[in-house]
Parts: sequence; C-alpha cells; structure tokens
Amino acid sequence: MAQYLIAFNDEWVPEHTPEEIGRKSASVKPVIDEMKETGVFLFSNGGIDASTVVCSVTAQDGEPVFSDGPYVESKEHLGGFCVVEVPDDETARHWAGRLAVALDWPQEVHRFPRMPRA
Repeated sequence: MAQYLIAFNDEWVPEHTPEEIGRKSASVKPVIDEMKETGVFLFSNGGIDASTVVCSVTAQDGEPVFSDGPYVESKEHLGGFCVVEVPDDETARHWAGRLAVALDWPQEVHRFPRMPRA
C-alpha cells in the first residue's frame, strides 16, 4: 500500500458563497464516507486559503526566521487535500476523479515516496 496526496490549489477554484460551499460539502460527503468505508481514507481538510496562512519560515544561518510575509514566491497555494492509502496509482486516480466530479474542480495526485525500513 502507498499513501497519496489528492489536492487542489485555491487559485483553481472560483470564489464561492457560503451556501455554495455548503452544497460542495454535501456533494463530497458521500465520496469521503465511501473512502472511509473502504478503508482508504486517512485525513482531509478543504478549508485552506490565503486567510489561513499563519506565517512564512525560512532558514538563515541554521536558524528558523519567521515572518508574516513575504510568502514563498508563488501565486498558488494549497486550498484543500485528502490523504489516502491505496494499493496503486490507478486506485489513487479513481478517488481523485471521484473528488473532482463531486466538487467540480481540479485535483492533483501525488504519491508519497516509500520510506526505507530501518
């Protein structure tokens, strides 16, 4: 089994009213419930946007330097994600497709590297 990150960037999604977000939550709930029932669901959160940024941190002379900004040089930032544990890429693609259809916005799939056993 491998773990996969299924995620979307906030910039990929147009602005939504609270009512629209409520409808999106209702439409994706059956997919998340099915993920849980099949045992592939590990964790998710879809409430990330520019307003949730706590800080930016860089390393300087071996020490962390925290600031409110500027943030990492990117116009894109994570909007939400789901981590699943499934047997293969095809199964991860299946669940990403289900999420993309339920939410009606793009998803991206990343396989976490397998860590060598100690």
